[in-house]
Amino acid sequence: MKNIFGVNTGSEDTNIEIDLNNIPKHIAIIMDGNGRWAKQKKLPRTFGHKAGVEAIREIVKESSRLGVKYLTLYAFSTENWKRPKEEVNTLMKLLVEYLKKEFNELNAQNVIIRSIGDISKLPIICQEQLIDAYNNTKNNSGLVLNLALNYGGRSEIVSALKNIYKELQEGKISLDEVNEDIIENYLYTKGMPDPDIIIRTAGEQRLSNFLLWQCAYSEFWYTNVKWPDFKKEHLNMAIYDYQNRDRRYGGIK
Repeated sequence: MKNIFGVNTGSEDTNIEIDLNNIPKHIAIIMDGNGRWAKQKKLPRTFGHKAGVEAIREIVKESSRLGVKYLTLYAFSTENWKRPKEEVNTLMKLLVEYLKKEFNELNAQNVIIRSIGDISKLPIICQEQLIDAYNNTKNNSGLVLNLALNYGGRSEIVSALKNIYKELQEGKISLDEVNEDIIENYLYTKGMPDPDIIIRTAGEQRLSNFLLWQCAYSEFWYTNVKWPDFKKEHLNMAIYDYQNRDRRYGGIK
């Protein structure tokens, strides 16, 4: 099966086909550029975050339509607490509003709403909304929407190592048993495949402490498009590019 979509290359419009039988199982996105988008328009940074929510709505819907199984969105990092208090409060408020406003539609689309990261540090109302959203969608069988909140790749690995050490002390596992599979069982993404492709918007080309363990063999796709302007056509372009790469996982085909 093919999915045909139009792309404006700058000089002309062209149609591109993506193979619906080769859709990445797990797409992760570093949603960057909200603040710069707002600055360009001479608006407060908070307006950029609000516009970014609209992009989330479109990309979740398109991912679900295409048959993506896991979509992980980097929504709030462990380092984002350094931002101005007003901006952090706005982000937390937007999270609650998004979960309340979008829940019925996401549930109707058969989406499972999950979070990864240490959500215990989030405001209580955010924790409650996330827990309720998961409990009310966990039996769905469609797209798994992972919201990475108070997430940091390094802190995730530290947490995993601490838990493994505790299990070693209690004799639940032996040192000889500790391998990559064991470590993965203590990560926030336990039971999920690693991202096939990581997308970053707004022109930056770095991971910013995102899925450091899981990205070992992920493909990377960068765009100068800022997150509020990221549309389903851009997602399709990223998938098209992914489908035309040769993934060898360190071997030779």
